[in-house]
Amino acid sequence: MDPILIISKLQKRLKDNLQTVGDTMISGGVDNMEKYKYLLGQAHAIQLIIQEISNLLETKEQKDDGNIINIGERSPKD
Repeated sequence: MDPILIISKLQKRLKDNLQTVGDTMISGGVDNMEKYKYLLGQAHAIQLIIQEISNLLETKEQKDDGNIINIGERSPKD
């Protein structure tokens, strides 16, 4: 099986699970604060996983310049 197809199916299932959690929270399926916090934690975890998969699939170009400063070796002052 094609790895891209597997990842695509995984993303779809994650998005479906996220939708289910959201629907439960919106429709009044939460009857106490513990359940609310649990569902909120699930939603955050699913969103994090979806974002990480998306980041891994992106082809990013690594740049040598940016915020990194090469100080190098300093010569002592006399």
